[in-house]
Amino acid sequence: MDIPAEAERFFCRFEGEKKVIGKSVFGRPVYAMRVGSGSPVCLAQYAVHARERITARLAFAHLSLGLNGTLWAVPLVNPDGAALCEYGVPSAPEGEREGLCALNGGADFSLWKANGRGVDLNVNFPADWGRGASNVYSPASANYVGTRPLSEPESRALAAFTREIRPDFTVSYHTKGEEIYWYYGQPLSACARDKRLAQALSRSTGYPLRRAAGSTGGYKDWCISALHIPAFTIEAGKDSFSHPLGDGEYADIEAHNLFALRALAEEWKRWAGER
Repeated sequence: MDIPAEAERFFCRFEGEKKVIGKSVFGRPVYAMRVGSGSPVCLAQYAVHARERITARLAFAHLSLGLNGTLWAVPLVNPDGAALCEYGVPSAPEGEREGLCALNGGADFSLWKANGRGVDLNVNFPADWGRGASNVYSPASANYVGTRPLSEPESRALAAFTREIRPDFTVSYHTKGEEIYWYYGQPLSACARDKRLAQALSRSTGYPLRRAAGSTGGYKDWCISALHIPAFTIEAGKDSFSHPLGDGEYADIEAHNLFALRALAEEWKRWAGER
Protein backbone atom coordinates (compact mmCIF):
# COMPACT_ATOMS: atom_id res chain seq x y z
CA MET A 1 0.00 0.00 0.00
CA ASP A 2 1.41 3.38 -1.01
CA ILE A 3 -1.46 5.81 -0.61
CA PRO A 4 0.48 9.12 -0.81
CA ALA A 5 1.95 8.11 -4.16
CA GLU A 6 -1.42 6.79 -5.37
CA ALA A 7 -3.08 10.09 -4.49
CA GLU A 8 -0.46 12.07 -6.39
CA ARG A 9 -0.77 9.84 -9.47
CA PHE A 10 -4.56 9.99 -9.42
CA PHE A 11 -4.52 13.78 -9.14
CA CYS A 12 -2.05 14.14 -12.01
CA ARG A 13 -4.12 11.85 -14.27
CA PHE A 14 -7.49 13.30 -13.29
CA GLU A 15 -9.09 15.11 -16.21
CA GLY A 16 -11.83 17.01 -14.39
CA GLU A 17 -11.58 20.17 -12.33
CA LYS A 18 -8.87 19.88 -9.71
CA LYS A 19 -6.94 22.11 -7.36
CA VAL A 20 -4.56 22.21 -4.43
CA ILE A 21 -6.59 23.64 -1.54
CA GLY A 22 -3.65 23.99 0.85
CA LYS A 23 -0.39 22.60 2.11
CA SER A 24 0.40 20.37 5.06
CA VAL A 25 2.72 21.18 7.96
CA PHE A 26 5.61 19.70 5.94
CA GLY A 27 4.54 21.39 2.71
CA ARG A 28 2.75 18.54 0.97
CA PRO A 29 -0.26 19.45 -1.20
CA VAL A 30 -3.83 18.75 -0.13
CA TYR A 31 -5.73 17.83 -3.31
CA ALA A 32 -9.39 18.35 -4.25
CA MET A 33 -11.12 17.07 -7.40
CA ARG A 34 -14.59 17.58 -8.85
CA VAL A 35 -16.88 15.49 -11.03
CA GLY A 36 -20.38 16.34 -12.20
CA SER A 37 -22.35 19.56 -11.98
CA GLY A 38 -25.52 20.96 -10.54
CA SER A 39 -27.37 20.15 -7.35
CA PRO A 40 -26.77 18.66 -4.90
CA VAL A 41 -23.18 19.55 -4.12
CA CYS A 42 -21.47 16.90 -2.00
CA LEU A 43 -18.08 17.40 -0.37
CA ALA A 44 -16.49 14.13 0.70
CA GLN A 45 -13.25 14.02 2.65
CA TYR A 46 -11.09 11.02 3.39
CA ALA A 47 -7.98 10.04 5.37
CA VAL A 48 -8.05 12.83 7.92
CA HIS A 49 -6.52 10.21 10.24
CA ALA A 50 -3.19 8.88 9.02
CA ARG A 51 -3.70 5.21 9.81
CA GLU A 52 -7.10 5.35 8.05
CA ARG A 53 -5.54 6.33 4.72
CA ILE A 54 -6.99 3.32 2.88
CA THR A 55 -10.17 5.41 2.56
CA ALA A 56 -8.37 7.55 -0.04
CA ARG A 57 -8.84 4.67 -2.47
CA LEU A 58 -12.56 4.97 -1.93
CA ALA A 59 -12.27 8.62 -2.99
CA PHE A 60 -10.71 7.51 -6.28
CA ALA A 61 -13.60 5.07 -6.79
CA HIS A 62 -16.23 7.71 -5.97
CA LEU A 63 -14.66 10.20 -8.36
CA SER A 64 -14.53 7.59 -11.11
CA LEU A 65 -18.19 6.67 -10.55
CA GLY A 66 -19.62 10.16 -10.02
CA LEU A 67 -23.15 10.96 -8.90
CA ASN A 68 -26.26 12.81 -10.08
CA GLY A 69 -25.02 16.23 -9.03
CA THR A 70 -21.62 17.60 -8.04
CA LEU A 71 -19.01 15.70 -6.08
CA TRP A 72 -15.95 17.39 -4.68
CA ALA A 73 -13.57 14.91 -3.06
CA VAL A 74 -10.52 15.58 -0.86
CA PRO A 75 -8.87 12.14 -0.86
CA LEU A 76 -5.95 12.71 1.52
CA VAL A 77 -6.54 15.45 4.09
CA ASN A 78 -3.52 14.37 6.14
CA PRO A 79 -0.64 13.71 3.73
CA ASP A 80 2.14 14.09 6.32
CA GLY A 81 0.53 11.60 8.68
CA ALA A 82 -0.09 9.16 5.83
CA ALA A 83 3.55 9.45 4.79
CA LEU A 84 4.68 8.75 8.37
CA CYS A 85 2.54 5.61 8.41
CA GLU A 86 3.81 4.48 5.01
CA TYR A 87 7.48 5.44 5.08
CA GLY A 88 8.29 6.09 8.73
CA VAL A 89 10.17 9.01 10.22
CA PRO A 90 12.46 9.51 7.16
CA SER A 91 9.38 11.07 5.48
CA ALA A 92 9.60 14.01 7.90
CA PRO A 93 12.11 16.88 7.76
CA GLU A 94 15.34 15.92 9.50
CA GLY A 95 14.88 18.43 12.30
CA GLU A 96 11.49 16.98 13.21
CA ARG A 97 12.39 13.30 13.35
CA GLU A 98 13.67 12.98 16.89
CA GLY A 99 10.67 14.79 18.34
CA LEU A 100 8.22 12.71 16.33
CA CYS A 101 9.81 9.47 17.50
CA ALA A 102 9.58 10.69 21.08
CA LEU A 103 5.86 11.51 20.66
CA ASN A 104 5.24 8.16 19.03
CA GLY A 105 7.22 6.15 21.52
CA GLY A 106 9.42 4.63 18.83
CA ALA A 107 10.00 4.34 15.11
CA ASP A 108 6.91 2.29 14.19
CA PHE A 109 4.36 4.84 12.95
CA SER A 110 1.85 2.32 11.57
CA LEU A 111 -0.82 3.35 14.11
CA TRP A 112 -0.18 7.11 13.96
CA LYS A 113 -3.39 9.19 13.53
CA ALA A 114 -2.16 12.78 13.83
CA ASN A 115 -0.61 15.20 11.37
CA GLY A 116 3.10 16.06 11.23
CA ARG A 117 2.86 18.23 14.33
CA GLY A 118 1.13 15.65 16.52
CA VAL A 119 -2.32 17.24 16.15
CA ASP A 120 -5.38 15.08 15.52
CA LEU A 121 -7.04 17.02 12.71
CA ASN A 122 -10.48 15.63 13.48
CA VAL A 123 -10.58 17.28 16.89
CA ASN A 124 -9.17 20.59 15.60
CA PHE A 125 -12.42 22.16 14.37
CA PRO A 126 -14.38 24.88 16.24
CA ALA A 127 -17.27 22.73 17.44
CA ASP A 128 -17.05 22.50 21.23
CA TRP A 129 -13.31 22.37 20.66
CA GLY A 130 -11.31 20.76 23.46
CA ARG A 131 -14.34 19.31 25.27
CA GLY A 132 -14.24 15.76 23.93
CA ALA A 133 -14.06 12.82 26.29
CA SER A 134 -10.87 11.47 24.68
CA ASN A 135 -9.12 14.79 24.03
CA VAL A 136 -5.52 15.33 25.08
CA TYR A 137 -3.81 18.67 25.44
CA SER A 138 -0.25 18.15 24.29
CA PRO A 139 1.14 16.74 21.03
CA ALA A 140 0.57 13.01 20.63
CA SER A 141 0.03 10.31 18.05
CA ALA A 142 -3.75 10.75 18.48
CA ASN A 143 -6.42 12.94 20.10
CA TYR A 144 -4.39 16.15 20.63
CA VAL A 145 -6.71 19.10 19.95
CA GLY A 146 -3.99 21.60 18.98
CA THR A 147 -3.28 25.00 20.47
CA ARG A 148 -6.57 26.47 19.20
CA PRO A 149 -9.36 25.59 16.75
CA LEU A 150 -8.07 25.36 13.18
CA SER A 151 -4.48 25.69 14.37
CA GLU A 152 -3.33 23.33 11.61
CA PRO A 153 -2.89 24.18 7.92
CA GLU A 154 -4.72 21.02 6.86
CA SER A 155 -7.85 21.71 8.92
CA ARG A 156 -7.80 25.38 7.89
CA ALA A 157 -7.57 24.37 4.23
CA LEU A 158 -10.52 21.98 4.52
CA ALA A 159 -12.63 24.54 6.42
CA ALA A 160 -11.86 27.33 3.93
CA PHE A 161 -12.57 25.08 0.96
CA THR A 162 -15.88 23.99 2.49
CA ARG A 163 -16.93 27.61 2.92
CA GLU A 164 -15.81 28.36 -0.63
CA ILE A 165 -17.86 25.69 -2.40
CA ARG A 166 -20.84 25.78 0.01
CA PRO A 167 -21.84 22.10 -0.22
CA ASP A 168 -25.35 20.89 0.47
CA PHE A 169 -23.89 18.15 2.67
CA THR A 170 -20.56 16.60 3.60
CA VAL A 171 -19.36 13.05 4.16
CA SER A 172 -16.24 12.07 6.12
CA TYR A 173 -14.75 8.62 5.63
CA HIS A 174 -12.92 6.93 8.49
CA THR A 175 -12.14 3.38 9.57
CA LYS A 176 -13.38 1.25 11.28
CA GLY A 177 -16.56 -0.19 12.85
CA GLU A 178 -19.24 -0.16 10.12
CA GLU A 179 -21.41 2.61 11.53
CA ILE A 180 -22.64 6.08 10.59
CA TYR A 181 -22.70 9.22 12.75
CA TRP A 182 -25.07 12.01 11.74
CA TYR A 183 -26.20 13.89 14.86
CA TYR A 184 -24.60 16.87 16.59
CA GLY A 185 -27.31 18.76 18.44
CA GLN A 186 -29.08 20.15 15.37
CA PRO A 187 -32.62 21.50 15.90
CA LEU A 188 -35.65 19.30 15.36
CA SER A 189 -36.39 20.73 11.91
CA ALA A 190 -32.91 19.80 10.70
CA CYS A 191 -32.97 16.47 12.55
CA ALA A 192 -35.80 15.13 10.44
CA ARG A 193 -33.96 15.98 7.23
CA ASP A 194 -30.58 14.76 8.40
CA LYS A 195 -31.87 11.47 9.78
CA ARG A 196 -33.70 10.80 6.52
CA LEU A 197 -30.47 11.32 4.58
CA ALA A 198 -28.53 9.21 7.08
CA GLN A 199 -31.04 6.40 6.65
CA ALA A 200 -30.38 6.47 2.89
CA LEU A 201 -26.68 6.03 3.65
CA SER A 202 -27.51 3.21 6.02
CA ARG A 203 -29.58 1.39 3.41
CA SER A 204 -26.83 1.73 0.83
CA THR A 205 -23.92 0.66 3.06
CA GLY A 206 -25.71 -1.73 5.40
CA TYR A 207 -24.20 0.19 8.33
CA PRO A 208 -26.39 1.19 11.31
CA LEU A 209 -26.80 4.75 12.56
CA ARG A 210 -25.05 5.63 15.80
CA ARG A 211 -24.42 8.67 17.99
CA ALA A 212 -20.88 9.52 19.06
CA ALA A 213 -21.34 10.52 22.69
CA GLY A 214 -18.50 12.61 24.08
CA SER A 215 -16.99 13.36 20.66
CA THR A 216 -16.42 17.01 19.73
CA GLY A 217 -14.26 19.13 17.47
CA GLY A 218 -14.73 17.01 14.36
CA TYR A 219 -15.25 18.19 10.80
CA LYS A 220 -18.78 16.71 10.78
CA ASP A 221 -19.54 18.49 14.05
CA TRP A 222 -18.37 21.82 12.63
CA CYS A 223 -20.38 21.43 9.41
CA ILE A 224 -23.55 20.79 11.43
CA SER A 225 -23.07 23.40 14.15
CA ALA A 226 -21.42 26.25 12.20
CA LEU A 227 -22.61 25.78 8.61
CA HIS A 228 -26.00 24.23 9.47
CA ILE A 229 -25.75 21.58 6.77
CA PRO A 230 -26.15 17.81 7.00
CA ALA A 231 -22.86 16.04 7.65
CA PHE A 232 -22.05 12.39 8.09
CA THR A 233 -19.11 10.37 9.36
CA ILE A 234 -18.91 6.85 7.98
CA GLU A 235 -16.71 4.35 9.78
CA ALA A 236 -15.94 1.88 6.99
CA GLY A 237 -14.56 -1.60 7.47
CA LYS A 238 -15.39 -4.40 9.85
CA ASP A 239 -14.51 -3.88 13.50
CA SER A 240 -12.76 -7.26 13.40
CA PHE A 241 -10.18 -5.78 11.03
CA SER A 242 -7.02 -4.47 12.67
CA HIS A 243 -5.64 -0.96 12.28
CA PRO A 244 -4.22 0.06 9.93
CA LEU A 245 -6.63 -1.40 7.37
CA GLY A 246 -4.81 -2.16 4.14
CA ASP A 247 -4.98 -3.81 0.76
CA GLY A 248 -6.66 -6.96 2.05
CA GLU A 249 -9.55 -5.05 3.62
CA TYR A 250 -10.21 -2.60 0.81
CA ALA A 251 -12.52 -4.85 -1.24
CA ASP A 252 -14.93 -5.10 1.71
CA ILE A 253 -14.88 -1.31 2.18
CA GLU A 254 -15.63 -0.65 -1.49
CA ALA A 255 -18.34 -3.31 -1.66
CA HIS A 256 -20.29 -1.54 1.10
CA ASN A 257 -19.56 2.06 0.14
CA LEU A 258 -19.15 2.40 -3.62
CA PHE A 259 -22.70 3.63 -4.22
CA ALA A 260 -23.22 5.43 -0.90
CA LEU A 261 -22.71 8.97 -2.19
CA ARG A 262 -24.99 8.29 -5.15
CA ALA A 263 -27.70 7.08 -2.80
CA LEU A 264 -27.26 10.15 -0.60
CA ALA A 265 -27.52 12.52 -3.57
CA GLU A 266 -30.68 10.81 -4.82
CA GLU A 267 -32.31 11.03 -1.39
CA TRP A 268 -31.39 14.72 -1.22
CA LYS A 269 -33.13 15.27 -4.57
CA ARG A 270 -36.27 13.52 -3.30
CA TRP A 271 -36.25 15.58 -0.11
CA ALA A 272 -35.70 18.83 -2.03
CA GLY A 273 -38.51 17.97 -4.44
CA GLU A 274 -40.94 17.55 -1.55
CA ARG A 275 -40.23 20.95 0.03
